[in-house]
Amino acid sequence: MILSTFIARVADGLPLVASMQEDEQIGRSLSEYQKQAKLLFSKMNQSSPPKLSIATEPYIFHYIIQDGVCFLALCEKSFKMNLAFQYLEDIQQEFASKYGRRVATVSRPYPFIEFDTYLSKAKKTYVDSRQRRHLTGIKSELQDVQRIMVQNIDDVMQRGIAISDLDEKASNLVYNSEKYKRDAKNLNLRSRNAKIAAVTSIVVTFLIYLRFWWFI
Repeated sequence: MILSTFIARVADGLPLVASMQEDEQIGRSLSEYQKQAKLLFSKMNQSSPPKLSIATEPYIFHYIIQDGVCFLALCEKSFKMNLAFQYLEDIQQEFASKYGRRVATVSRPYPFIEFDTYLSKAKKTYVDSRQRRHLTGIKSELQDVQRIMVQNIDDVMQRGIAISDLDEKASNLVYNSEKYKRDAKNLNLRSRNAKIAAVTSIVVTFLIYLRFWWFI
């Protein structure tokens, strides 16, 4: 289930739209995550990854950045990642068509709050089980969805790490992992060559021995 949706300008974190869960009891429990969303926006910049998932128990944030605007959704972890990013892509396209030219000119928070009406309709489409099956059938999964990083909210909040730094850290991890694989492959290759050399040496020695005794 998609619980909440937030839209903000990346340059300064200005909130443009927010759509919270309609259920009153759930809405109260999600107020903490609304604060987390605002903090996430404050840590974004032009170098932030264009797509990212951030775990915040027991839920997960998914976001995309397009044309200087961040579209962030809080979802249950059981909600499929590809559907979450399809939802974000859909609302991004609709938002851009209606307000794209005005984003850079606004200065007050939530200037496009009327967009909440569209968010509510889109969210229901992706939450309804029958509609979800239909969407899965007519849409292919977003490209590279399996490559989207999943970070922990503590890494962003408690340690004060800029979201742009997470991409660099992930890249370093990938580089180190690939380097380890290359080193392991080279080590295995050297080990195999050493075994081949040892066997060859034994065979050659044995042949020399046989030839020596044959001519005696």
